[in-house]
Amino acid sequence: MAGPLDGITVIDLSTVIAGPYASQMLGDFGARVVKVEPPAGDIMRAPGPARSPGMGAAFLNCNRNKESLVLDLKDQRQRGELLALLDGADVLLHNMRPAAIGRLGLDYETVRVRNPRLVHCSIVGYGQDGPYRDRPAYDDVIQAEAGWAELAARTGGEPGYAPTIVADKVTGLHAAAAINAALLARAASGVGQAVEVPMFEVMVSFLAVEHLGGRTFRPPLGPSGYNRVLAEHRRPYRTKDGHVCAMPYTAAHWRAVFTAVGRQDWASDPALGSDAARAAMIGTLYERLADILPADSSANWLALLRRLDVPCAPVNSIDDLMEDEHLTAVGFFQAMHHPSEGEIVGVRPPVGFSGTPCGTPTPAPRLGTQPSGR
Repeated sequence: MAGPLDGITVIDLSTVIAGPYASQMLGDFGARVVKVEPPAGDIMRAPGPARSPGMGAAFLNCNRNKESLVLDLKDQRQRGELLALLDGADVLLHNMRPAAIGRLGLDYETVRVRNPRLVHCSIVGYGQDGPYRDRPAYDDVIQAEAGWAELAARTGGEPGYAPTIVADKVTGLHAAAAINAALLARAASGVGQAVEVPMFEVMVSFLAVEHLGGRTFRPPLGPSGYNRVLAEHRRPYRTKDGHVCAMPYTAAHWRAVFTAVGRQDWASDPALGSDAARAAMIGTLYERLADILPADSSANWLALLRRLDVPCAPVNSIDDLMEDEHLTAVGFFQAMHHPSEGEIVGVRPPVGFSGTPCGTPTPAPRLGTQPSGR
């Protein structure tokens, strides 16, 4: 059966992570994705590890279910080939600066004359109505500017970046959602539209959900920040032989844990019964867990917490996940044969559709090729 976006054609001019992550999702859902690359290829092809040049691991994991078409868009004839493709396409996705896309004649106002049904999605660093519109933007820059790095310092450390390309990937998720929304609108109106997805605004929105905090109100009812996730002891807890995640959340959870370890004085604290009072003392509660858990092994704590129906987990590495029994049971990691790279391992789309399943992924293409089986 065809995926939910079967029949949709996406022309993807984007590079690095945000745009390719978005178009990979569209490809997972059944769209035909043509990745248009310059002669040197997407810069993300270069970072290793790799078996051969231009086929690094991160590229392989962000470009499945795509074709690769090499075009030098500075060449008028090759740019004409792209315009011909756009005549029959549904989506154009790019992460070029507006001035650059305009010089190529690929801005929305120009291409919609040729194809009024086209959804034209621009991933930019900053919204084009603001004073930052011409600044370059990369993941670390956006993490710092949007407040992510400063939040890390509120737990007692230094400002820091997430150990993943979080701004790019969250922006990619927003781009995929926005493209699908625009396609739905087109189904009703018959015409496409321009979609702008600015990294800075996306990440500020992402963090504001909980961290706008007291600044949500006028006048403010308190500072920004969400106390629970900023508590100093909210982290994997040290045990006798390692670390575990333990997350009592409800009053019943906390009482069960404290009773099990013989701290009836803590278990009988009336503040546990009030959601507001429990939230106000969450730092103290996490500190108590940090004091308790070093007394026993990780395995024993996990066994106890599961018997008590308290949310908990081992602290897995990426290597551990490759052998995880749940991920194995649901067939999450999938081996596939790449025409040039041999046997590789990737992940399947994480979501499922009962009537329009995503199907078996095809591996990321070599520069200028269409993967077999697509």
